Amino acid sequence: MPSLGELIAPRRLGRDFRWLLASSWTSNVGDGVALAAAPLLIASMTSSPILVASGAILQFLPWLLFGLHAGAIADRFDRRRLVMAANAARAVVLAALCVFLVTGLANIWIVLAVAFLYGTAEVFVDTAGSTLLPMLVRPADLGIGNARLQAGYLVANQFAGPPLGAFLFAAGHAWPFLLEVLCVTLAVVLISRMAQTPVPPRADAGAHPPVHTDIAEGLRWLWRNPPVRMLVLIILVFNVTWAAPWGVLVLYATEHLQMGAVGYGALTTASAAGGILATLSFGWLERHVSFATLMRIVLSLEVLMHLAFALTTSGVVALVIMFFFGAYAFVWGTISTTVRQRLVPAELQGRVASVNMVGVFGGMIVGQALGGVIAQLWGLTAPWWFAFGGAAITLLLVWKPISHIVSAKPVAQTGPDDVDAQPVNEP
Repeated sequence: MPSLGELIAPRRLGRDFRWLLASSWTSNVGDGVALAAAPLLIASMTSSPILVASGAILQFLPWLLFGLHAGAIADRFDRRRLVMAANAARAVVLAALCVFLVTGLANIWIVLAVAFLYGTAEVFVDTAGSTLLPMLVRPADLGIGNARLQAGYLVANQFAGPPLGAFLFAAGHAWPFLLEVLCVTLAVVLISRMAQTPVPPRADAGAHPPVHTDIAEGLRWLWRNPPVRMLVLIILVFNVTWAAPWGVLVLYATEHLQMGAVGYGALTTASAAGGILATLSFGWLERHVSFATLMRIVLSLEVLMHLAFALTTSGVVALVIMFFFGAYAFVWGTISTTVRQRLVPAELQGRVASVNMVGVFGGMIVGQALGGVIAQLWGLTAPWWFAFGGAAITLLLVWKPISHIVSAKPVAQTGPDDVDAQPVNEP
């Protein structure tokens, strides 16, 4: 019987993958703590809805401002060192916040500035970090590798971190951020144990074109690659429809379903629990069900989830729906990332990943804005009906192209013991 360590990080994935996994999980503990502590800190300093909402907006804004540049930079330099440098910057920003809090000098403007600087560094961490896995493992192992990284996000960031952050904040406003400094610093140490990652080769070796030239090159490649382009567009559109009701979820839960604040928090917990269940079954799913079938099932469940939320008036039913949402959302995130990584050349991984993330956060901002307007005009269930209709139409349009996405020929990656390009997934 395999050991727990072998189940979490199979030996075939290699030593460097274990260091990457440990660094990612550690960093996610700190991020999960901040997920609860940061809004609590802002709310303790101001009762202005605009300033409170600004704290959330500043998490997304750096992606729109710097996301494409982060992708181009990740394709120019040693990606491991970029992650280390950006995480070190996050630790410095958090340490400064702790000093302000301990000395009593912190105010809402300092906190919002810290949120923006922290979010900017996080853009570079996430972009460069997303390119490391294809450099460490074989294409056939990208699915299980992404599943393990996603599991850390679910357990640490979504499930364990927020309650710990709220508890520490109650003990003292600086404590959760001190813990986050320790987690982010430890993440730097852990990833430094990896072997140096080679700088992706360039066709114009020795040349140093402006960053915007590299960005344009990545956008052109993406536009001329129909499978990856379609995958990015699917993610963009489904994030718009998903974010429309999610932007008013707290009002939907507390006013429409009468669940109260505790019930609203339980919805998030139910989603994380569903995701954790999916992490345990992903290996079996990958071996027995084709990626094309899984993608269609997941997107169909997304459509049905919106319909179910639009119709239900029961908090219990909402918790059940949210549990299954967490499960299939994890499967979708793992599959879509794996397919994209297999189809994108190593020298373009950063730029294509950054376009994908800009689409994710851009879609969320557009969707949340639409959801707020729709709810204001037609009520709290109206955004769910909008999401149901939009997702259903999109699903019909992409049903056939999904086969072309999955059947596209993967590029050869540079992972250890690499093998020839192979099918994206075989049931």
